[in-house]
Amino acid sequence: MTISLRPATLDDAEAVTRLHLRCHEEAYGRHLPPEFFARRRETLPERVEGFRRAVSAGHVPTVTYDASGLIGLAAAGPAQDADAPAELELNMIYTIERVHGSGVGQLLLDAVIGRRAAYLWVLEDNPRAHAFYARNGFVPDGTRKLMDEDWYRLPIVRMVRPGEVS
Repeated sequence: MTISLRPATLDDAEAVTRLHLRCHEEAYGRHLPPEFFARRRETLPERVEGFRRAVSAGHVPTVTYDASGLIGLAAAGPAQDADAPAELELNMIYTIERVHGSGVGQLLLDAVIGRRAAYLWVLEDNPRAHAFYARNGFVPDGTRKLMDEDWYRLPIVRMVRPGEVS
């Protein structure tokens, strides 16, 4: 399998938004009711436009793809929390289920944050993601919060990588 990596473009808006939804369904399907995903599908056109606005404003995720199309995406940027433990925040990293364990996630992580100090928020009940982040030097810092009502107040925890790792 040949995997390529590049910044997303405006032309990717619909494909990236659909990929994001697919990844949410695969990752969070056991945590959220079908109505959540139905609403996400109903609002797809608005979310595509939101992606276009974000890219136009300079918030460009990195995407990976193979011969079948897009298979993953990731984005990082300046910390958004007042009590941020690092200046860099991993905002998202998603890959489709069929490429789990193939190195695509690692490729994305390396592309968007490298080995720099960073932090992220992850679903509390997501052992696969916790293990991936732990392999990359992230540790829970004890901070926990609930997502908003739209996300059914699912609990998330913060993981931090305090500095350059080897």
